[in-house]
Amino acid sequence: MSPSTEATTRTAPRTASHAAPRTGPDAGAPRPVPALHARNLHRTHGRGRDAVHALRGVDITFAPGTFTAVMGPSGSGKSTLLHCVAGMDRPTTGTVHWGPTDITALPERRLARLRRTEAGFIFQSYNLMPAMTVEENVALPARLAGTRVDRAAVTAALAQVGLADRGGERPGRLSGGQQQRVAVARALYARPPVLFADEPTGALDRSTGRDVLRLLRERVDAEGRTCVMVTHDPFAASFADRVVVLADGLLVDELLRPTAAQVADKLSGLAC
Repeated sequence: MSPSTEATTRTAPRTASHAAPRTGPDAGAPRPVPALHARNLHRTHGRGRDAVHALRGVDITFAPGTFTAVMGPSGSGKSTLLHCVAGMDRPTTGTVHWGPTDITALPERRLARLRRTEAGFIFQSYNLMPAMTVEENVALPARLAGTRVDRAAVTAALAQVGLADRGGERPGRLSGGQQQRVAVARALYARPPVLFADEPTGALDRSTGRDVLRLLRERVDAEGRTCVMVTHDPFAASFADRVVVLADGLLVDELLRPTAAQVADKLSGLAC
């Protein structure tokens, strides 16, 4: 797939060869950030005449240390692509590799362990536990995995999102933007090399959403993480190195370091 004309005149995506040193539960030498590869992805729901082809042969690579926004009309397959690449859904056919590992071939338990250590997840609905404190929500993945909670890592994750002084509060006492920042801190807790975000600013106002997008952009630039984000918002997409556009389960275009106006112009004919 060739980048659009306006994209070819813009700067190429930033790249990074490694992640920042880990200061959380697995502190030590830096880990390589793997490239993510999806090959000939098909995802079909249902059978026969009622079958819905959410993905129809998608090939895509997410380079280490880059921020990619996935866009397209409703029903284009963008969330399905994210879920398959993130190991939350299995493609009907095709493969997904995290570095050398074919995650589509892994048993569910091994895949779940890989997701817990190698990826962080951020969603539109914050998915916080209201009866738990902010600190307990950040550490929840460790508790679910049966591993020791690293208090210093919890504190560091909250400091990264500007909530170091709110750890003892319940989520209900926070604004929507602050709750989403807690969700980002939870994703950052284990220092994963890859972040997946599904409409992370969809429930936020523009100013608050900008703060969350800056957090994601900083994690890519400062630490060499790889971020894959689904969004319908051209403004959000403008924070990415690359925007890939889906329609009817196919990749139809790509923009490199576009402005919000360029993204909006590209999507205007796709009935987003």
